[in-house]
Amino acid sequence: MKTTIDIPEALYKKVKIRAIERGQTLKQIVLTSLEKNLTDPATATATVPYFARRKLTPEFAAAEESGLNKLTPGTGSIEEIIADIKDDVLL
Repeated sequence: MKTTIDIPEALYKKVKIRAIERGQTLKQIVLTSLEKNLTDPATATATVPYFARRKLTPEFAAAEESGLNKLTPGTGSIEEIIADIKDDVLL
């Protein structure tokens, strides 16, 4: 697959020099760098989405533990539920 990227001139010169020093092409250097960056364990944690790394706040964890956040089926009408939500927001 082909793509086009803009490389700052100073970086391009460094990469081109490195490629010549190693007897490689610019393409080989770029592909090797990308592969290393994507498989390096040190950078792997940076690719884990936020939601997978998040931690519960102490308050939320305590509410979760006490069962406060559990949903229970109710018999209230939609109007009662909305009124209850509005009461919670006003607190």
